[in-house]
Amino acid sequence: MIYKKDANFPYPLLTNTSTSYESSNFILDVNLHENSYNYRFEISYEIDSQFVNKLIENEQAQLVLVIQSKDNKFFYIKPEDKYIEIQKSRISISNRTTIQLHLQSKAEINFKDNDDLSYFYSQFKEDIVVLRNSILGFSNVVIFEGSSTKPLELFEKKVNPDIKSDIKIELGSETIIIHYKNEQLQFNDSPMSNTLNNPYIYMGLQKALYRFIVNNSDDGEQVDLEQIDAPTDNLDLKFYNLMKKKMINELSIDNIDEVIYSISDKILEKYAGAVRGLSLNGN
Repeated sequence: MIYKKDANFPYPLLTNTSTSYESSNFILDVNLHENSYNYRFEISYEIDSQFVNKLIENEQAQLVLVIQSKDNKFFYIKPEDKYIEIQKSRISISNRTTIQLHLQSKAEINFKDNDDLSYFYSQFKEDIVVLRNSILGFSNVVIFEGSSTKPLELFEKKVNPDIKSDIKIELGSETIIIHYKNEQLQFNDSPMSNTLNNPYIYMGLQKALYRFIVNNSDDGEQVDLEQIDAPTDNLDLKFYNLMKKKMINELSIDNIDEVIYSISDKILEKYAGAVRGLSLNGN
């Protein structure tokens, strides 16, 4: 479970609001990345108590990452772990996901040597014994309110009867603009209008990623996202952040379609499903 308020325990607990410790910082920071198959939770934490850190170092206590979303999941974390990677088939992430780090005893713990406790416990700390598998502390709560980098939010749609083709894809300063010669090409009379426009979205992504390569590579062939600085062009910067979030390390002429698959949540598969559904309904 996630502890969002102080809980009552019959022994000292390490939390950011606890008065049991002289210095009670237990601070968690998490960054969430994903690709088509996995979630990666990049983790950093800070614990002020030397006593608690020694328990972790001596493997008398363990760190447990709690992820609360559509369901609750628990993952054991080693002190040296910088991230954990979880298959999407194993966990469901909703628009609001809550994460907390717990500290759990792996053996019976005597607090007699805990010099980090507040003065209140000084006279009887040798009598404090915590049983195995007991919670010793919990961090702050980290909340994710859904992804801030959604590829379809990169697009604008406009009707322009003066263009010399059915559609025209323009790369703007911050968005990809799809110009339509007429409204019929947008499928506005269909409840699946957005999905039926996915081939145009795909074309826009191809064009924007190709320009990203041209703008950010020396050879016009490939970009190592781990080596380049964040782009100054606003649209390129959005793609840079999106690809980093999706754990993509390299973009090249040869892998553009693979990158689109990773960042766009199977837009062509959804398009095919929509067309198939219309065909079946028509029959």
